[in-house]
Amino acid sequence: METLESELTCPICLELFEDPLLLPCAHSLCFNCAHRILVSHCSTSKPLESISAFQCPTCRYVITLNHRGLEGLKRNVTLQNIIDRFQKASLSGPNSPTESRRLQPQRPYTATISGTIAGTIGGGGGTSGGSARGSPATSSHSHSHANHTNHANHTNANHSPAVVAKMDPRISCQFCEQDPPREAVKTCVTCEVSYCDRCLRATHPNKKPFTSHRLVEPVPDTHIRGLTCLEHENEKVNMYCLVDDQLICALCKLVGRHREHQVSSLTERFDKLKAYQVSPGRVSDAVMEASKTSAAQTLENNLTNLVKRNSELENQMAKLIQICQQVEVNTAMHEAKLVEECDELVEIIRQRKQVIAVKIKESKVMKLRKLAQQIANCRQCLERSSALITQAEQSLKENDHARFLQTARNVAERVAMATASSQVLIPDVNLNEAFDNFALDFSREKKILEGLDYLTAPNPPSIRDELCTASHDTITVHWTSEDEFSVTSYELQYTIYTGQTNFISLYNSADSWMIVPNIKQNHYTVHGLQSGTRYIFFVKAINQAGSRNSEPARLKTNSQPFKLDPKTAHKKLRLSNDCLTMEKDESSLKKSHTPERFSGTGSYGAAGNVFIDSGCHYWEVLLGASTWYAIGVAYKSAPKNEWSGKNSSSWVFSRCNNNFMVRHDGKEMLVEASLQLRRLGVLLDYDNNSLSFYDAMNSQHIHTFEISFLLPVVPTFMIWNKSVMILSGLPVPDFVDGVASDLQEQQQQQMGLCRQESPYLTGMKTCH
Repeated sequence: METLESELTCPICLELFEDPLLLPCAHSLCFNCAHRILVSHCSTSKPLESISAFQCPTCRYVITLNHRGLEGLKRNVTLQNIIDRFQKASLSGPNSPTESRRLQPQRPYTATISGTIAGTIGGGGGTSGGSARGSPATSSHSHSHANHTNHANHTNANHSPAVVAKMDPRISCQFCEQDPPREAVKTCVTCEVSYCDRCLRATHPNKKPFTSHRLVEPVPDTHIRGLTCLEHENEKVNMYCLVDDQLICALCKLVGRHREHQVSSLTERFDKLKAYQVSPGRVSDAVMEASKTSAAQTLENNLTNLVKRNSELENQMAKLIQICQQVEVNTAMHEAKLVEECDELVEIIRQRKQVIAVKIKESKVMKLRKLAQQIANCRQCLERSSALITQAEQSLKENDHARFLQTARNVAERVAMATASSQVLIPDVNLNEAFDNFALDFSREKKILEGLDYLTAPNPPSIRDELCTASHDTITVHWTSEDEFSVTSYELQYTIYTGQTNFISLYNSADSWMIVPNIKQNHYTVHGLQSGTRYIFFVKAINQAGSRNSEPARLKTNSQPFKLDPKTAHKKLRLSNDCLTMEKDESSLKKSHTPERFSGTGSYGAAGNVFIDSGCHYWEVLLGASTWYAIGVAYKSAPKNEWSGKNSSSWVFSRCNNNFMVRHDGKEMLVEASLQLRRLGVLLDYDNNSLSFYDAMNSQHIHTFEISFLLPVVPTFMIWNKSVMILSGLPVPDFVDGVASDLQEQQQQQMGLCRQESPYLTGMKTCH
């Protein structure tokens, strides 16, 4: 049955096949196990549906799947029928190995632990019930104790000794005098001795007084003799001390330190620990017993927990094994990729080597061809010169005067011509034999090859605040990166800054982030931004290995630039050509009347040409020598025939000679300011509902209105003498941010006065 069961066991789950698949290699596999194999190959870039093959766990044959996946493989119906019949046959007998394993899946752990505990508690005094649940060792102790208490008919030899014999297959005879002793064939539990066949017949015949002895299959000596006392050598433990929760011998009780302690027999203690239950009528006794044997009472619970823990460890170990297998697969994949990439590099080098070698050979052929031509020319010139020399020498040897004179002139002319043209006749032998054009220097490439390694994500870039620039609707962001050559591209992310100090939380939670991808330079200009608004910027450096973000940077667009609107200027005001300066002019000018023009008596004002409904804006007014003016903001609906600040739709800072005041809704309040005030700063924070005035030259705060803006506002300017000049579109100065937090409490107190019906401070003066 065990051999048949091994043939019906899945190689993955080590259980009987369940819904087996018939693989093309003739092996079988559970459907769920095959599915787990496919799941182990999944990743974020490789979903389950895209896996088209896996290896057979038995023979490593590659199984190719069609579009149906595992459903495309055939079911092993015959194998499933055999398993069903095997399970029915196993269920017919409760002692069958398969059934025992199904009923107690953790039996290897349970048997070992229970056997150890039972042996420790029972010693030599176990009962039949203890033997049934204990290990082979426990059974042996139980048999030994039964013999000593004249219970010779109680045996369990057909179970435990065989198991123990399998654990230690060779047990030597203890009576043999030869070396080595023969193998034992029987063990006498009564004598506690193992015998070989010869010694058994000679020293332990089946006659009285040995007929009452119990012979079993060979058992190790340690399993027969039982446990010995820790304090008295060679004394067996035969009782249990209830005070110290300890196994003791008879000497411990008679003369040892346990003589005054309460003890019990091993059998009694064994039965109590095995079948201990608290009944309603014995609660107090159980509590007293629990105080003495707390460790023993929790024995079975601890055993159950330990078995459960072992099951968890098995599951964890299975997961770890699966991870190890996946590590092996991933390692093989990356090693194959490394070999592929290196082979490509080697192939590139080999091809370049061939190309350069061809160039060298071509240069060699060209140089040798020229040299061969020059050698031929030299040989030809040499032959001609040799012939001329021979002819000249023969002429010099001629003794006949007439013949000599006849040939000497011709030879002399030829020699002279040859000498004169020697430079032409001598070939060019200065051809360069070196290959100067083929100098090889691969030091840069070698350095790159020496640095070959896996690509890592680039270091975070750094935004350079000092290089960043802004206008009223654009911001140019500059950054640097230490890994510029390894960066594939940059990504710029930005959003409006809401005052949140935790940038990480802001980055993870904001839904309004704008993203500019695939930036190749180290700078980028963002267009279409709100004027006078603060933004948060991140720069992300990206390559194939990953990406990293820079530290956040807070950058702000400049204020909205504007000019004076000529359509709104009072007829007794003169504006400059650039509409940035206004001057009081008593001469009456002909100007058409329009609803938006300041027209009241004494309302010598003009408005800006923009309406502001968001952002934070700052502008300055150069006051010059003017000592009578009113500067602020107003709704479009504010009356044009009265002073600004006399109505609920305008807010102004005003000077009348030596008095400075703020005015709104006809109410005035004196404020402190220097008589040398020459440059007035105005900060309109529309989003935070505030309007502030500053002495820009001395970096001092003058006053702040807290306003719940309902409509867009327009800058307004009134003068009654001299002239003023407008400077708009300016960035917010640093001193404005510095004094804002210090004056927050003071601003709240001042605005509290404005909201109350109580009268203003005394000493106010109205200018007419």
